[in-house]
Amino acid sequence: MLKGLRIQLLGPVQLCAGDRPVPIGGPGVRGLLALLALQPNRIVALDDLIDALWNHDPPPTARTIVHGNVSQLRRVLRSAGTPEARIDTAAPGYRLTVDPMLVDVHRARALFERAEAAPLVERASLLREAWALWQGPELGGVPESVRAPELADLRIAVHGARVDADLALGRHEELIAELTTIVRAEPRRERTVGQLMRALYHSGRRADALEVYREAARAASEKLGLDLGPDLRALHAHVLNDDLAPVVPGIDVSRVVPRQLPPAVPLAGRSADLAWLDEVAPVGVITGPPGIGKSALVVSWAHGAVPRFPDGVLFAALRGFEAPMPVAEVLAQFLLGLGVPADEVPEPEGERLALYRSLTGGRRILVVLDDARSADQVRPLLPPGPGSVAVVTSRARLDGLTVSHGARVRALEPLARRDSVRLLADVAGGAFKEYHSQVAGLCGDLPLALRIAGARLAAGPAWTVPDFVAELASERTRLAALDVDDAGVRAALDVSVRGLPAEAGAMFRAVGAFPGPAVGPFVAAALGGVPVAEARRRLRVLAAHHLLTESAPEVFTRHDLVRLYARELAGSSSLRPAVRYYQAAADVARRRLLRIVDPLDFSSVEVPVPALSGFDDALAWFVAEWPNLLAVLEGAAAAGLHDDVWRLARVAHTYRVVRPRWDEWQRLVALGLAAAEACGDARARFWMLISRCAMFLTFDLGADALADASAALAIAADEGSRTCALIHLGCALNSCGRHDEAVECLMRAASAAGTDELRGQALANCAEAEKARGRYAEAIAHQLSSLEIDRRLGDDSYVVVSLNNLAESYLGLGDDGAAWKHASAAVELASLRGFLLQEAVGRLTLGRLSRRDGDLAGARLQVGLAAELHSRVSPRPPAEVLTEMAELGLPAAPARGDEG
Repeated sequence: MLKGLRIQLLGPVQLCAGDRPVPIGGPGVRGLLALLALQPNRIVALDDLIDALWNHDPPPTARTIVHGNVSQLRRVLRSAGTPEARIDTAAPGYRLTVDPMLVDVHRARALFERAEAAPLVERASLLREAWALWQGPELGGVPESVRAPELADLRIAVHGARVDADLALGRHEELIAELTTIVRAEPRRERTVGQLMRALYHSGRRADALEVYREAARAASEKLGLDLGPDLRALHAHVLNDDLAPVVPGIDVSRVVPRQLPPAVPLAGRSADLAWLDEVAPVGVITGPPGIGKSALVVSWAHGAVPRFPDGVLFAALRGFEAPMPVAEVLAQFLLGLGVPADEVPEPEGERLALYRSLTGGRRILVVLDDARSADQVRPLLPPGPGSVAVVTSRARLDGLTVSHGARVRALEPLARRDSVRLLADVAGGAFKEYHSQVAGLCGDLPLALRIAGARLAAGPAWTVPDFVAELASERTRLAALDVDDAGVRAALDVSVRGLPAEAGAMFRAVGAFPGPAVGPFVAAALGGVPVAEARRRLRVLAAHHLLTESAPEVFTRHDLVRLYARELAGSSSLRPAVRYYQAAADVARRRLLRIVDPLDFSSVEVPVPALSGFDDALAWFVAEWPNLLAVLEGAAAAGLHDDVWRLARVAHTYRVVRPRWDEWQRLVALGLAAAEACGDARARFWMLISRCAMFLTFDLGADALADASAALAIAADEGSRTCALIHLGCALNSCGRHDEAVECLMRAASAAGTDELRGQALANCAEAEKARGRYAEAIAHQLSSLEIDRRLGDDSYVVVSLNNLAESYLGLGDDGAAWKHASAAVELASLRGFLLQEAVGRLTLGRLSRRDGDLAGARLQVGLAAELHSRVSPRPPAEVLTEMAELGLPAAPARGDEG
């Protein structure tokens, strides 16, 4: 067993047991480990892994390569017998389950955060420990496309904080050599230049400190055409005047200055946001949804930044989204803080502004403007001095400040779960710790909600706490549980929604009825009754006010508490427009994926749908929209829209034919069949029985498929439906081992088929049945006729089935060359299109051929890959795969059932 497992990213990427590296493979495997370890215990989407590993230009076999590399990493961990880390498959990708403290990056961050609040001596020790984790340039030995620039930022922040602590402890001389090397290599790192100047000055080398400044100024001027920053210029002035005070912890002011900050509240996490604020100038905007902790963050940071602003700190609560504070009133407050007597504050706003600018123009001052509504409300209050900084918080992005003043903008995210739990513990005083993780999740890691919940945990008698947690757990009562007078989550959201433009407010209420995890412009257009372009614009207004998040292009998500609030506002709004949109869009998409035999057609539905040009576009649409489609389906079923539900289930069924996955396909069919039964429509019941029969056939449940096919045939109302039912009945008979009956049934279907689509299906399945009873020449003849139809109709999904069937039939005839040719072509097409089960079928045939040829290594590879592909879509590989694995001595892998 591995002892002292570590994952190293701060240097060459390695898996280590104590001080010993464990061999894991080449750059691709190391890159995969790095990408998973950067986000421990979180799902990293397979598409994101591929994009990162191949810089958005992957080879056709990228998915197979990643699956193989994942398998290799798993083998390394399994062979080492370590429980500390494992790689789990979780849709839509993979998750490295590991204690983050075993990954050097996360250990360095944790030490850095602990150091921030520690006494000076302990702080220096923690930062030295963090700095020692760097073993070279970050992410060494991985593909160049794998990047994590935040690691370089973390290195610079840790190093800078460590040097500051050592300077405060008087370790001046021992820092000089280290800092000199860095400054020579990176003369634009002004913080390090300043640290070297301090170390030299306090070591009695004032002239050398001045020379360091001159070299830095020359480099900035010659290479960038810029002056050095105000902090470094001020430090230079102190060195010139020979009055530079030693660095000491605490606040050192030499005169009375404004200190208008409100009290700080405890923070949890936010180290990266605090570091960002440390670097911001001249204007920074902290933005985010209500309750995300913007004010708490900025006020807490400002208290710590006071020593950087010797001329004072001004603060104003602008109340931008309630009763906005007039600019003239804010200017009066600032002038009083700057020492202007009350009777000398001018009345006209213009004179107040002129006096404010005169008093602050030559000073280094921090101005904190909380809860601004617009850039216009902020601009007059910005300090004009070159050494001053303004930090603004707002529920809107304030893009105008970026245009006019070069403002930098940072949007806050919900807290990490460990930080949420820590904040709850701080507020609750450690009470009822057993509930903290559950409560943090129900609060969506939103700081306002966490503080309210923590207060209720701290104040309530012990016997009321389970009731409070149950109230939080119910979506019907969660917002009520987080109400505190007029300061709860609902009240904060009320303020934001009241401040929206009218059309954006209408869109917010319209999409409140939408139950899916993400909303896009097309479904929003259907819900709001507006053109797609207008829906897109309104969604982006909502995103600018942080009531939605554009998490990917044209994909808008909501915080869970915002979703519940929007649902309250939507009230009894109908879900039918969303159902109609998904019926129409899924119908377009399915016709790009597969031949359609049912008569459902939604082309006349007057709702805009995306333009899907081919198979790949259609598949991508289904993958992206599947969670939304299922949520709409379940919502419509709950609302009693039975006729709409079975139709949507039927058109969506095609996606699971192409991308079979047992649990979600079963869920889809169950909803559709229940709706068909509820509406009492024989046609509805027929098509949902056909859907379920196809699902049972895909997963080799012949007896169940036979019952559904027989029931469908009994209620078939026309020749086309009877032919379709006969095809499914023949397939079911074949699956049950009744091959002669199957051939008879399928030949009858082929003769009766009125379209090429149905005839091609009947012949292909007849070939399957002939193959099953050992009549390979007859099987090949039927299959070649079917393949000709498949290629004429341009249907790759049926082409790959035909190729696999031909390969198996030629294998049965003993024509190994023809079998290999058709199986290879099937694997290539299936891999290109992502047909996982058909790729598995082809690889099993290649494995059998390799085994017959004496290539046992090749056989094990192909059969192992077949089992891996099966395990992504079904509970267990089929018997024939398990038999081959056993005969080749391959261990049975656990089933996963992911999307691949």
